[in-house]
Amino acid sequence: MSIPKFLDYLRIEKKYSLRTIESYSNDLMDFQDYYTSETNSKDLTKAQKLIFRNYLMKLSESGLSERSINRKISSLRSYYKFLLKTAEISQSPLAGFHFLKHTNKVQVPFSEDEMTSLFETEGIFPDSFEGRRDRLVMELFYQTGIRRSELIHLKVSDIDFDQETIKVIGKGSKMRILPVGGVLLDAIDNYIVERLNEFPSAGYELFLTNKGKAFYDKFVYNLVNSYLSLISTKQKKSPHMLRHSFATHMLNRGANLNVIKEFLGHSSLAATQVYTHSSVDQLKKVFNQAHPRSEKKTKQV
Repeated sequence: MSIPKFLDYLRIEKKYSLRTIESYSNDLMDFQDYYTSETNSKDLTKAQKLIFRNYLMKLSESGLSERSINRKISSLRSYYKFLLKTAEISQSPLAGFHFLKHTNKVQVPFSEDEMTSLFETEGIFPDSFEGRRDRLVMELFYQTGIRRSELIHLKVSDIDFDQETIKVIGKGSKMRILPVGGVLLDAIDNYIVERLNEFPSAGYELFLTNKGKAFYDKFVYNLVNSYLSLISTKQKKSPHMLRHSFATHMLNRGANLNVIKEFLGHSSLAATQVYTHSSVDQLKKVFNQAHPRSEKKTKQV
């Protein structure tokens, strides 16, 4: 079966993360199960366009979101593109197959006041190893804009105290170096000392759970969500929203979009421009205050 070969290709040549490869695998196996139940065959190279249309209808009727359905289509497209590349098929059955149209929901970042409240309200972070670790996690997310997976894989050796930087390994194993402020660097230094005292035999990972194990996705999500719930009623309280808030606040305070792009580790400016939408009100405010032709109505002479 060619699915394992495709997953190896993603891991070895594309250097995708294990989490991304798992997502591809789940999408492909879901379709494999559907295809087998409909045709009594496991040979996906023989799939015709009609089977994909029927699969799309099944997914839609199941209540799956348009975004999730489009992700599955994207996974299948990549798979059949690989089969073309390896000459296992001569034409992709997904040629001309369109993604579902969907309306992007506006993601509202946390305000600067909310973030100030998080870090300056007494008693939010417990006076303990866990509390100081949690505060450092939230500060790193907000001050650097790194992804959840990037924070999880940070190692003690990735902190350069002399250069005041951290090394981050992003998507596709791409490395970037980010500056870290002096106060945050001191907090990292103190945490590393306390971490060594708490867990002398711990591994190389910078952040550890309460049991001394390496961080994992759900643990980090729950940690972030619990603290953001204390200072905001916004519906979405994820690590990604801290990344969103970082980019928005940097943009609002005059940072160049290309600089934000480098911080976020985006390969193209288009990916970074997503974060400009939440700053439209700020741009309007600046325009109305600064531009001589910004008045809503021009007086008639």
